[in-house]
Amino acid sequence: MNTIVIIGGSKGIGHAILKNHVDTFKVINISRTSPGFTHANLIHYNCDVLNDDLPEIEALDHLIYCPGSINLKPISRLNIDDFKNDFEINVLGAVKVIQHYLPQLKQGTNPSILLFSTVAAKLGMPFHASIAVAKSGIEGLVKSLGAELAPLIKVNAIAPTVTDTNLASKLLRNEKMIENIKQRHPLKKFLSPNEVAEMAKFIISNTTSMSGQIFEMDCGIVSFKI
Repeated sequence: MNTIVIIGGSKGIGHAILKNHVDTFKVINISRTSPGFTHANLIHYNCDVLNDDLPEIEALDHLIYCPGSINLKPISRLNIDDFKNDFEINVLGAVKVIQHYLPQLKQGTNPSILLFSTVAAKLGMPFHASIAVAKSGIEGLVKSLGAELAPLIKVNAIAPTVTDTNLASKLLRNEKMIENIKQRHPLKKFLSPNEVAEMAKFIISNTTSMSGQIFEMDCGIVSFKI
């Protein structure tokens, strides 16, 4: 049974990925809060990955880093600490866990790393300066590490559009806002966490041969002009 380490599997997309894999994988979740259920294949470590020492894990095959932020403000209201905090959560946290678990990953079976970007890294969107900077860093990291760790470890990222999670709750707080966001997307919808979890399952599967890729789950908002 392959082992997945999920950073941030207690909420949102990370939680959907955890639930989608726990029946068939050994899943180790590292986050500040519990996933809220138990399973024979699940191990949970309470840990703030930015500030705490990471738990020692003997073996793993896949590493998925899910923490993110949505800090939407005009540039005039963003300060340097906003940029630093978003970069630390999204990029430096990922770097920390990759460096820590890289020796074990190198011993894994068809090992892979999966990170998360956003459609805002490619689509210019007002008020997204801080998160776009951070997630663009993730995309650069995927390309660089994909080349550095080839052919042993696959490195990819998913770049979702708005996804129905607590993190995006301010964007989806009433029916009018929900409808406006749907209408902005050519497919007239936004994402559910389960849709993203299914893509994650496909990307880390032992049958795929992709690395250095950014998989845009955009509901058409980046790909189409309609």
